Amino acid sequence: MIKADLKPTRVRFLIIALIFIITTINYADRASFAIAGDAASSDLGLNSVQLGFILSAFAWAYVAAQIPGGALLDKFGTRLVYTIAIAMWSLFTFFQGFVGFFVGGTAFAILFALRMLVGLCEAPSFPGNARVVSNWFPNSERGTASAIFNSAQYFSLVVFAPFMAWLVHSFGWSSVFFVMGGLGLVAAFVFWKFIRSPVEHNWVNEAEVNYIEDGGGITGLDSSAGSKSADFNWHNVRQVLGSRMLVGIFIGQYGINVLTYFFVTWFPIYLVQERGMDILKAGFATAIPALCGFAGGVLGGVISDALLRKTGSATIARKTPLLIGMAMACSIMACTVVDAEWMIIAFMALAFFGKGMGSLGWAIISDTSPKEFVGVTGGIFNTCGNTAGIVTPIVIGFLVGNSGNFDNALIFVGVHSVLVMIAYLVIVQKIERLTLLPKTPPQVQEAG
Repeated sequence: MIKADLKPTRVRFLIIALIFIITTINYADRASFAIAGDAASSDLGLNSVQLGFILSAFAWAYVAAQIPGGALLDKFGTRLVYTIAIAMWSLFTFFQGFVGFFVGGTAFAILFALRMLVGLCEAPSFPGNARVVSNWFPNSERGTASAIFNSAQYFSLVVFAPFMAWLVHSFGWSSVFFVMGGLGLVAAFVFWKFIRSPVEHNWVNEAEVNYIEDGGGITGLDSSAGSKSADFNWHNVRQVLGSRMLVGIFIGQYGINVLTYFFVTWFPIYLVQERGMDILKAGFATAIPALCGFAGGVLGGVISDALLRKTGSATIARKTPLLIGMAMACSIMACTVVDAEWMIIAFMALAFFGKGMGSLGWAIISDTSPKEFVGVTGGIFNTCGNTAGIVTPIVIGFLVGNSGNFDNALIFVGVHSVLVMIAYLVIVQKIERLTLLPKTPPQVQEAG
């Protein structure tokens, strides 16, 4: 029941805080093997190529399940699908702790399968986040809201990289999976308890609902009597894939995610193997660029929304911080020519501050998705973006295996920042919401 008070409530801020916490756990589970990987590979007898495939396993299933996951969100709603997803990926994270009973090829196969299952179950998470933001936030706050949940990927490592490193050091690598899996099960219960559509949430008054709706929010998106989603059909998918604007956004997200997947897979291993840090030191060193990425992510969203309020142009507001951030992210390539630890961390911090500032893809997809096709469009967007999760760990594994160092791998990552800038400067033009056109029935010729 909506309360009809004059002053708007601010329940939307509690909702985005919850989404931030869930996404922090989400990314910690993704990064868990990056932290535990060096110790686990030694115990299990895995080489760098096998390690690369295990680090990529998450993304194989994650990418494959994006469009089905988006379709499930559109059909059954965010609350049910997302809650089940959190519970299932947490269980499969927990099960990874038992792989220590195996070695060699058997351990490799089990880990690969479990990491794939984690990816499968996490597939609805970011399209679900986009639906929550579209559901709860007006256009003028959407950039900040999206930046907050997206910046959880960095905050996750600030909090959990040192914690998981301590677990590895103190209790062995298996403990990471037991602890993180258990934490995720608690998160699933909390999510189910508190997530609702604005029009059905007991804490929301009518003034807040009106404020969201007047600003372009889709408050009935996940309500039982709210907006009806468009049927999933290939005619609608073709319209999404045929949009030049959206194709450029999809390519840009792939490039941004190359940096993301380097950071959540190979970066801690880079610090241990290439820079000679022990696992505890690497865990804390990982937190510094992550903290900068978090600050850049929030700042990018705040700047973007401020520009939107000032100019009224989503194109200027979204592209400006994104392009500046990607230019800064190119600094990751400087790590190939410096040796001092403090300089390595400084350049990584600058690169991930810029990457965070430029990570506005989910705000942009919330601005541009057809309003009745948000879940599927978000799924397509995340499918394209997370092919980087397949490519990046494997390519880096081969580059490191062939050269014996990470120089070519860092260049590979940095070049993708340039790709993002090209995508947004050349391919993406005006940023606006796509309107789906109905399928034209075949013309019936009258007999003469």
